[in-house]
Amino acid sequence: MRAHIVKIGNSQGIRIPKPLLDQTGILDDVELEVDKTQIIIRPISNPRPGWDNAFKEMAESGHDNMIAENISNSWDEEEWQW
Repeated sequence: MRAHIVKIGNSQGIRIPKPLLDQTGILDDVELEVDKTQIIIRPISNPRPGWDNAFKEMAESGHDNMIAENISNSWDEEEWQW
């Protein structure tokens, strides 16, 4: 498939047809990489999907407190200068 480079403000770009976006799963932001004479476009992956919702649920249920308040050990007392 061919595409034409178009002027977009002070930059240039291409229009990516919807079928290509559907095939690749690209919805929003992308990562761009240059490999010699090629431009590689890939979707940005979220390495921790669902974590935001999990943290929100923990806060709402009160399960986001510190487990131990005093976590010092003997090394803190013997080796560290405060």
